[in-house]
Amino acid sequence: MGGLLFNATTAALMVMMINCGLGVIGRDTLRARPVPWAAVGLTALAVGGVVLQLCWSGAMAALDDDPAKTGWWRVFTSVFLQNGGIGGAAWNIATLAAVAALAQWFWGGPLTVFFFLAGILLPERIDALLGLGGGSSTDPRNFAGSSGATYFLGATLALALLTRTRVTKQRVLAVAVPALGLLMWCAQENGHGLVSVYGCALGALAWTVRRRLPRPADEPAV
Repeated sequence: MGGLLFNATTAALMVMMINCGLGVIGRDTLRARPVPWAAVGLTALAVGGVVLQLCWSGAMAALDDDPAKTGWWRVFTSVFLQNGGIGGAAWNIATLAAVAALAQWFWGGPLTVFFFLAGILLPERIDALLGLGGGSSTDPRNFAGSSGATYFLGATLALALLTRTRVTKQRVLAVAVPALGLLMWCAQENGHGLVSVYGCALGALAWTVRRRLPRPADEPAV
């Protein structure tokens, strides 16, 4: 029962973040949007990682992020491997594709890649700073998997929606993302929830900085 609830809340949080992205972009504008090449690239890397796992039995041993092993590359390569079976891999790749596309259409390609990299590198450091996780990272990667970085990136869409909408229902949805994330961490020690809180915080910082930068006259304010 506990496992089912864990999976249900994890999936619900992702659905909420995708809906935040659709809200801030506009569902009726999707077909007119350009190809989100940064999202395509990240998704291709994730697909390539799964193909590598299928073709090479030693991929996890060489590329995962087991803290007992050495190798500077592991923190990056482990993100593009998957350890949740076929279903988990499909979910992680599909959600990465959707979230990264929505993020690129709002934030742009460079900032989307920056947020994704931040989702790889920051959770463990923030955990250490806050004294969370008993010394180990709350990142849900569990040695491999893209879900932590994807949830981190997805949470920036909730922040984006909160800054762009005056519709009460959408504002409630946006605020519910970090609220549910924090509840998931407190009640379940579900790392997906906590990295989502971190993502919202970094999104807020990026939004604050970005809106203070000079923009071309025809560029809408963020």
